[in-house]
Amino acid sequence: MQTPPEKKCVALIGECLIELHGTLFGSLHQSFGGDSLNTALYLARLTRPTIEVRYVTVLGTDALSDGMIQRWRAEGIDTALTLRDPARQPGLYLIQVDAGGERTFLYWRRESAARYLLQHPGYGFVATEVAKADLIYLSGISLAILPDEDRTKLLEQLRRLAARGTAIAFDTNYRPALWASADAARAASAAIFPATRLLFVTYDDEQRLWGDRSPEDTLTRLHAAKAAIVVVKLGAAGCLLSDGATVLRIAAAPVAMVTDTTAAGDAFNAGFLAAWLKSHAPEDCCRAANALAGAVIQHRGAIIPASATPLFAQLMLHRGPGVAI
Repeated sequence: MQTPPEKKCVALIGECLIELHGTLFGSLHQSFGGDSLNTALYLARLTRPTIEVRYVTVLGTDALSDGMIQRWRAEGIDTALTLRDPARQPGLYLIQVDAGGERTFLYWRRESAARYLLQHPGYGFVATEVAKADLIYLSGISLAILPDEDRTKLLEQLRRLAARGTAIAFDTNYRPALWASADAARAASAAIFPATRLLFVTYDDEQRLWGDRSPEDTLTRLHAAKAAIVVVKLGAAGCLLSDGATVLRIAAAPVAMVTDTTAAGDAFNAGFLAAWLKSHAPEDCCRAANALAGAVIQHRGAIIPASATPLFAQLMLHRGPGVAI
């Protein structure tokens, strides 16, 4: 009898917040979300039970934290590396969405439990377990919320793991309000670029932080910074994919009705990683990513109903060569 292959393991590091969504001073819907958690959840939906998805964060011991953990487990997320802090609670954010589906956020997260991940007594165990993962995923937000010393420590740990062969996937996901300065954000990103196997960026963010004049300029800069495979997200225009030698433009299918773009980029990353972990070609990973993001923006909130989430096989229906540029 043939032994089944060992599951691949992905560890995603970050923060999940309580989400409020609705009309100001009116009816508000309560949920949860956070860029790395959104990616973890959609990845778990697409790959369950073939990929082990582990979420690394800190929550409180309050009822809201209990409720989030129960829901994550129901989605197939492994919470063994989700620590609990009796002295702190999760952060909170409010989404305001305009008529075109674009959103703005208000945050209350300065003392959230996740900010103190590396100072938690259980972090030593977490770091040991994360080192066993096949792929580690985090974002610029994962770095931005940490105190400076802790951020430096995490970056050093990730560089060591990358040097010994662990795949690191990073989304720059620049949020100016979370950083002491643009220089601090640039320094943290530059420190992790050489360690990344997969780098996801949104062109608008990169233009804002680095002053890039075009998506192609973004690719040139990132490869010069030693990033390996780079995906530049272009919203409705799809994405660019580059390995430093070849650049492909992967178009996204038009979406008739954009309801809410919250978590579109997070879902994109989940779609890409789901296909990547199943050894599909990078351009097909981009198509899966575009398709999942297109489904998510047709619903309100960061986490759409499970029934509305396409199956992985559905994301892989449309294949074909990208356009070289």
